[in-house]
Amino acid sequence: MPNNILFDLLGPLYDRIFRQPEPDRLDDPLRLPAEGWLLDLGGGTGRSSDGLQTKIGRRLVCDLSFPMLASGRAKGIRHLVQASATDLPFAPGTFERILVVDALHHMPDQHATTNEMLRVLAAGGRLLIEEPDIRLFAVKLIALMETVLLMKSHFHTPDEIRAMAAVKGAAVAVQSDGRGSVWVMADKAPK
Repeated sequence: MPNNILFDLLGPLYDRIFRQPEPDRLDDPLRLPAEGWLLDLGGGTGRSSDGLQTKIGRRLVCDLSFPMLASGRAKGIRHLVQASATDLPFAPGTFERILVVDALHHMPDQHATTNEMLRVLAAGGRLLIEEPDIRLFAVKLIALMETVLLMKSHFHTPDEIRAMAAVKGAAVAVQSDGRGSVWVMADKAPK
């Protein structure tokens, strides 16, 4: 089953199935608070960025699944865009922060997606990619399950994600979140 169909089906139920993340857990890796715009890419219902509204100027949730975005709209999220992560409809340097939580492995062309994120990231901005750590046995089981479900997911090691993000002069660091995921943080050089 292609990912977009699965997430279209999950859209109305997603926030009931998955618990709300702790609101402060992304403050340090995203360097919050910050002014300007936050892009929650592959953000679906906006669940991962819900606790960040008071720490950023504005947020925009972008996802390919209309039902996921509709659930975000029902929660009161004002800025929602349906678009492919490989062809973002934003001008270069639009966002001071970009957040991608547990979504990069669902995107079919992750190199193009990473290039697009760095294109729309402002000079001096930060990109945070949170992905399950494929080096862990439990995550390998999740990857196998997603393969069995025909989800076409492709998990990368932290070093592979670091290499994708280390283009266009971005300084990249990798850190464990202590819960089975890794944070890949890319800082775009200031002007």
